[in-house]
Amino acid sequence: MRPKQVIILLEKAGYSIDHQTGSHVIMYKPGHLPVTVPRHNRDLKKGTLHQILRNAGLSVDEFLNLGR
Repeated sequence: MRPKQVIILLEKAGYSIDHQTGSHVIMYKPGHLPVTVPRHNRDLKKGTLHQILRNAGLSVDEFLNLGR
């Protein structure tokens, strides 16, 4: 999955972009850990995506349902 898609789905989950440091987007949601999404022009690795979801407190199914 591309980072742009991940950022869009996290925004649907209530996260907002706070700032960007280099090629990493930092997103916040009140009461949750900050989520860092690397912004590259290639798909995120599976482990990176799972860590992003863990930090966001979302399961894979919850995350994928945000896109429907």
